[in-house]
Amino acid sequence: MTVHNLYIFDRNGSCLHYGEWNRKKQAGISKEEEFKLMYGMLFSIRSFCSKMSPLDMKDGFLTFQTSKYKLHYYETATGIKIIMNTDLGVPNAKDILHQIYSTVSMGLYVEYIVKNPLCVLGEQLSSDLFSTRLDLYIRALPFFSPRAA
Repeated sequence: MTVHNLYIFDRNGSCLHYGEWNRKKQAGISKEEEFKLMYGMLFSIRSFCSKMSPLDMKDGFLTFQTSKYKLHYYETATGIKIIMNTDLGVPNAKDILHQIYSTVSMGLYVEYIVKNPLCVLGEQLSSDLFSTRLDLYIRALPFFSPRAA
């Protein structure tokens, strides 16, 4: 089991952070284009799920699975969206994505971005400390493997 990549988007669809660990295949397009496609897909899936669900969508859309990978999705009340792509063996990662954002446990985003006066909200994250701590956190996950099959 492993983590392939992680995106953090703001409420307007700007990619604030992108991290990559065990990604085997590149998209063949620019990163900017990839970010737009990912955000557009998430927007469409969320809209589709909310319109087609026969039940109350209190938690909303949480995961999306193909035959090759699983996309885990977490959205905060402020509109920050955290997306992590993993292999199929990884269980629901909602709590992990919440920990990346919140002040509970690690609180990486809030601690190193929101509370940092040098980081401008809404712009690409430029905190080396955040990137380093996020990388260490992902590598410490029980399902992270540096040599994914």
